[in-house]
Amino acid sequence: MEMEKQHLYYFRPCSAEDVLGQMADRYSLTAVDRAARETLHWELPAVMIAEAGQDDLEEIERMGPERDDWRLIVLLDGEIPPRSSTSDRVFALLPRRTPRVVIEKSVDRCFESMQSREERRQARRELHRAAADLEALNRIGVALSAERDTESLLSLILTKSREITSADAGSLYLVDEDASGVRRLVFKLTQSDSHDVPFRESTLPIDHDSAAGYAAAHGEILNIQDAYRIHNEPFHLNRDFDRRFGYRTQSMLVVPMKNQKGEVIGVLQLINSKKDAQARLLSDSAVDEAVIPFSERSQDLAASLASQAAVALENSILYRDIQRQFEGFVRASVTAIEFRDPSTCGHSERVATLTQGLAEQVDRADRGPYMAVRFSRSDLQELRYAALLHDFGKVGVRESVLVKANKLYPSQVELIKERFRAARKGVELECTRRKLNFLLESSRSTARSFFATLDAAERKELKRLDEFLALVLAANEPSHHLTDVPRKLAGISASPSAGSTSEAVPLLRPDEIRLLSIPRGTLDDQERAEIESHVGHSVRFLSQIPWTHELRHIPDIAKAHHEKLDGSGYPDHAKADRIPYQARIMTIADIFDALTAADRPYKRAVSVESALDILARETESKQLDPALFQLFTDAKVYELTAPIR
Repeated sequence: MEMEKQHLYYFRPCSAEDVLGQMADRYSLTAVDRAARETLHWELPAVMIAEAGQDDLEEIERMGPERDDWRLIVLLDGEIPPRSSTSDRVFALLPRRTPRVVIEKSVDRCFESMQSREERRQARRELHRAAADLEALNRIGVALSAERDTESLLSLILTKSREITSADAGSLYLVDEDASGVRRLVFKLTQSDSHDVPFRESTLPIDHDSAAGYAAAHGEILNIQDAYRIHNEPFHLNRDFDRRFGYRTQSMLVVPMKNQKGEVIGVLQLINSKKDAQARLLSDSAVDEAVIPFSERSQDLAASLASQAAVALENSILYRDIQRQFEGFVRASVTAIEFRDPSTCGHSERVATLTQGLAEQVDRADRGPYMAVRFSRSDLQELRYAALLHDFGKVGVRESVLVKANKLYPSQVELIKERFRAARKGVELECTRRKLNFLLESSRSTARSFFATLDAAERKELKRLDEFLALVLAANEPSHHLTDVPRKLAGISASPSAGSTSEAVPLLRPDEIRLLSIPRGTLDDQERAEIESHVGHSVRFLSQIPWTHELRHIPDIAKAHHEKLDGSGYPDHAKADRIPYQARIMTIADIFDALTAADRPYKRAVSVESALDILARETESKQLDPALFQLFTDAKVYELTAPIR
């Protein structure tokens, strides 16, 4: 005969409604509409679950039946008040976002607590213990869910498992699967109150030879009273540790950690439950005196904690994997930038290193305008990503402009050289023509003198052309600054080629003269505007990414890294009050690396000292932040990217 289900009520609205719905196979579940204030026929005994604030607990209790055999579990918003401030009908006060396993355990214990009068005294003691257990599990659950670092989370899981079971020692294993699909246990962590245990990561097969392997293979909890006297079981204890450290493993609790799919993702192995948690097991006699078997209560607590830990661990691993995936995306993006512009290879990484280094100095500052600014770990990560991606928009700039090493493009230089070769050939042909005409019209006796005169004129004209070409090639260099360049180049263009019989072709075109007359660098105004457009491309690209709350400022930081405090920067000509301090930090790092980079084809690298002098002058002219530059120089942040000697 099927046993009648116990009655579980919950007041709507309730954020745990989905969790409660999963308990319908064990309890008769009824929803109560608080707003309707309907009169119900209560089936008792019963447990009622309500989501409430501290100020409406009394109202909820008044909605319950007149009889005493019902209890209330409250999911509270905000701080949980002391139990002394609530009535006896309130069995448990839990945070609103309580894990399912804690709610289930609370309901189970609540029904257990409502026993006959003869058992009431014992039940009350159990009630207090259950409430304490639930409170402990809840605190642990909150701590587990708050920890994102996987290694720290593993340590926290093992530490808390040992605390609630009074275990002297423990180990934690994670399930790993290799490329061929073979699953194994990886020994990730060990702790002991009695010995300092050296740790070395190792692997263990998932089989029946060890207790951990057996628990992982079958998903079963093993509660072993004496590990030296295991009978009728396929697994056995490896005593190497005990022999090495003079230890005695007696009671063991081996708990598989299962995810929400029921898959074992790890194993907790707890060793030697102690009467006194402070005891140290330094001898066999100490073990005999202090060690007890793991109780059913300890087993239940460890199982509950393992369930919570598995979810937290899986979330942590997922978070870590997402971070790694995003790191890979960022790296791929930087590689794409550098593939199109090999001359800037390493620039983004160096800027990120310098930016983060200067931000860390700002975080430590105890005086000056930035003494109140502090960077959390996520703040530094946000700034690092912004620095790595600050030039991503260069993928939208023509490659020929990105890698333009001289004022003229190589194809333009080749055309000019071809014109000069044609001019030389014209000079040589004209000289030969005049020699032939002379021989046909004059006597051979005077040819020698005439030919010498023609040859001298030819050599003079060819030398003139060579000098013109050398002048053009010199003007093409970005570091070369000729005096009165436009006039000299115009003179070359207008100069006729000696001996030319056809229509004269200018040696230089107007657009070539314009480019060769660029006073600084290799770019004309249009090309420079195209290069500067990379900031807009970066912002458009970065704005398409659904950043998390911690990384939401990346587009704004990247956008402002070419702005100057006096408004002379780009793209918005923003002034100091509109430039984020993160971008100000990156600006110093970006300019320093651009000045000292040794692999730019269009400029020579300057020394560190010269670069700092240039930055100092821009600081004095109110373009760069003086307080940040002071930190940059005082802490020698620039040495972070210095070549290793």
